[in-house]
Amino acid sequence: MTNDHHFAHGTSANSDFILLLLFSVICLLYLYAAVISSRTYRQWPFSRNIYWLLGLLCIAFSVVGPIANLSHINFTAHMTGHLLLGMMAPLFIALAAPVTLILRTLPLQTARKVSRILKSMPIRIFCDPSVASTLNIGGLCILYTTNLYSNMCHFSFLHFIVHLHLFAAGYLFTTSMIYIDKPPHRASHVYRGIVFVLTMAAHGILSKTIYVDPPHGISAIQAENGAKLMYYGGDAIDIFIIIIFFYQWFKARQPHNSLVPEPKKYIHEL
Repeated sequence: MTNDHHFAHGTSANSDFILLLLFSVICLLYLYAAVISSRTYRQWPFSRNIYWLLGLLCIAFSVVGPIANLSHINFTAHMTGHLLLGMMAPLFIALAAPVTLILRTLPLQTARKVSRILKSMPIRIFCDPSVASTLNIGGLCILYTTNLYSNMCHFSFLHFIVHLHLFAAGYLFTTSMIYIDKPPHRASHVYRGIVFVLTMAAHGILSKTIYVDPPHGISAIQAENGAKLMYYGGDAIDIFIIIIFFYQWFKARQPHNSLVPEPKKYIHEL
């Protein structure tokens, strides 16, 4: 028993070290790309470096350390990680505009190939607000209304897949709502606003469902605490997205003052 415990602890420590090393490398690569981009084009905004760092920290806190370890046995800790990984991290990463930075840093021919891929029909479909919202909320519904959550806590690979989907779906949804990087297909503000309101409503309904009907293996008190955190924490993060969304909408109505560069200006920056 003791040897098994030490083995598991050592394996966990090694995994945490590898993940932290990976996050450090990704952070440094972004900063290096920002320096290269600033030398070739106009100065890369320093605030985006901060957003990138904050986004990576949110991801790190959700998969490494006390919150990540406790989330296997405590639903409130899991929901804290859910908010960090599925909502806060995508928002910060989106504000860091990583796609724009990649396109500005790559050689011109390679950047054009990547740009064509980003404009392809499959990418346009996944980035559509309705599709992104369905992937985001639909995945959460499957996670919390089936046995997927309890199974996830016992199988490492399933745990990884669920968390990967949680971040990817959250990022797709966030970038389909607010345009920091140039979108592959620009949806109207009215359409995005309607989808966003419906998504917020669905998120609230799901949190209330968890409150009254806990996922398999979760006690009523933990479900209540986790559901409250999901409901109020999710709304708090959504407020920031709403502010950015309406600010962009306001700026888009002002001639020559759009937050997102026009296509010709964008190509010139690359």
